[in-house]
Amino acid sequence: MGSASKQSNKSGGKQDGLDRRARIAELRAVEQRRERRNKIIASVAAGVLVVGAIATGTWIVMDQNQKKHDREAAANADIPGVKTFGDLSRNHVKEKVTYPMTPPVGGDHNAVWLDCMGHVYDAPVENERAVHSLEHGAVWVTYNGKATPDDLKTLSDKVKATPYSLMSPYPDEPGTITLNAWSTQLIVDSASDPRVNEFFTKYVQGKQTQEPGASCSMGQM
Repeated sequence: MGSASKQSNKSGGKQDGLDRRARIAELRAVEQRRERRNKIIASVAAGVLVVGAIATGTWIVMDQNQKKHDREAAANADIPGVKTFGDLSRNHVKEKVTYPMTPPVGGDHNAVWLDCMGHVYDAPVENERAVHSLEHGAVWVTYNGKATPDDLKTLSDKVKATPYSLMSPYPDEPGTITLNAWSTQLIVDSASDPRVNEFFTKYVQGKQTQEPGASCSMGQM
């Protein structure tokens, strides 16, 4: 009996050992499957993030390109009603100049320009200095007594937010509101006319500018 009991205990011990190793092997297999699953999930998540980042970056680039294209298209588009006056003289003079158009949009002018970094003047300015500002690529907004308070508010807000622009009253001008750039002019009846924004887009530092990048600050009245 003693010998048989010992043999039984040994067999039981071996079986326990086998069962323990089997459980350990099964646990390891489960853990390996879990690790593989986690790696797959992480890989998929990373792929989604990469694809999302690429898609977002692509969208941003496309959006920026579209906006650039829209700006260029607007800058190159013809604006109905715009008049141009060809080549105009650019001499610096001290005396008053008689200009062929009102307000003037080019020709001989004073050696000192008007401050045109979004400056709104509440009184008429010197033609000769304003013309010099146009030579530097500014847009000069003028108006007569027919312009409404709403017109003036809209225009002054636009000018104040736009470097290389200026605004002043011009009682003798034929149109209610006149937009002036070098050798270029547009008359509108209201500040709400969509051509106002189109004119700013095309002619503030536009292709008509005679001295691109020249200063529009430190001018004089």
